[in-house]
Amino acid sequence: MANATLTRTRLKTPNAAAIAGLLFSPLLMAAFALLRISVHPQELGSWLRTNSQTVALATNLVPFAGIAFLWFIGVLRDRLGELEDRFFATVFFGSGLLFLSMLFLACSFVDGVLIAFATKPEEMIGSATFQFVRAAIYAMINVYMVKMAGVFMITTSTIALYTGIAPRWLAVFGYALALLLLFGSYYISWSFAVFPIWVFLLSVCILADNFRRKLQLGGYSP
Repeated sequence: MANATLTRTRLKTPNAAAIAGLLFSPLLMAAFALLRISVHPQELGSWLRTNSQTVALATNLVPFAGIAFLWFIGVLRDRLGELEDRFFATVFFGSGLLFLSMLFLACSFVDGVLIAFATKPEEMIGSATFQFVRAAIYAMINVYMVKMAGVFMITTSTIALYTGIAPRWLAVFGYALALLLLFGSYYISWSFAVFPIWVFLLSVCILADNFRRKLQLGGYSP
């Protein structure tokens, strides 16, 4: 009996993966914008009666943004290839996953509040549990999640400077925006838009470079 020969073919990154950052950015910005117009920092829960559906729509957009962000991380690692450094790869990958996990956790808390309000509306607003969850969500998003986004931007910008996977100006711009997130997010209400905008710009540069390479190789197929 002849021995069967098993061969492994290398998985290739699909061309469509490069648009992941373009999908992540508008989805996350739309979710944050809906939350921003629906939940005001100073109110103590009246949004549960008036804007529950809008908030639920925002949290339902987040999982799709998260999937796109995972693909975006994969695209960056694919572009690095053998140039990937273990130290920077660990910080880059870890900060991205921490950002995503805290984003999901914060949205799950919001969904929990919506479910609890739908069950016992009168007991939910003004309760100690609601105040605790509200404070936890605020701290998670505005302190920890934003800081991890800043670390991700600094690490990715450093990798871009040393490997040339992105334009130098975009890496320097990433440093500036990351410092804004790390030290100024508490004072600037629109800081939530910084990270998805930067990811969008980086994705555009990656797509443009991919298109240019395809043309140089003799044709581009989407």
